[in-house]
Amino acid sequence: MKKKAIFNWSSGKDSALALYKTLQNSEIEITGLLTSVNQQYQRISMHGVRVELLQQQAESIGLPLEIMQIPEMPSMEVYENVIRETLTTLKNQGITHSIFGDIFLEDLRKYREDKLTEIGFEGVFPLWKIPTHEIIQEFISLGFKTIVVCVNERFLDKNFVGRVIDQDFINDLPDNVDVCGENGEFHTFTFDGPIFSKPIDFEIGEIVYRKYEKPEKEDSSNTACDSNATDAFDFGFWYCDLVSK
Repeated sequence: MKKKAIFNWSSGKDSALALYKTLQNSEIEITGLLTSVNQQYQRISMHGVRVELLQQQAESIGLPLEIMQIPEMPSMEVYENVIRETLTTLKNQGITHSIFGDIFLEDLRKYREDKLTEIGFEGVFPLWKIPTHEIIQEFISLGFKTIVVCVNERFLDKNFVGRVIDQDFINDLPDNVDVCGENGEFHTFTFDGPIFSKPIDFEIGEIVYRKYEKPEKEDSSNTACDSNATDAFDFGFWYCDLVSK
């Protein structure tokens, strides 16, 4: 009997490759995509991509989409309650596994697994510990196409946002930036590849800068760009708006 699983879909490249690999796993049945969205702006958390483009991705992939509405700058308690309620509902539908595109962040994986265990879920990590330079080369060789929609100015400047990831982009990355952006250096939107029945059609809109205010109480928020770094809120983010055609 196949394991029923929900796929945590960020809209970016790691999600796309992890989904591609999972779809080839005969032991897992993916029941749908699960994405967190900023309730105020109706954009994908961290990535800043409009909901309508997310919906077009799900339609092209051919899987149902479940959206978790997350308030702007939520507390950890609020954030975790939304996830717990969503997964509890899914568990009642016979779903037992939750799939992620994480690669090597041990603390993040432990956090996810601890929270999943509380609900009776198991985590699945198809890309875990695969070297990131291998991941990005496989991604490109398979015919996937992805555009950078957010960069952390701590690592990259404005010139990197809005670029499609290709060999030139990889060559231009500074030595301290992971080629898959696994440390939060950048985020992407995948618009074509073997999991899609048709490409997602969009045009590049405005490029904007945003800086998040540090929460008054330590560990009191779980923002789209939260980080354990003590100076995380000293840096802002460049976002590239994508507009559906």
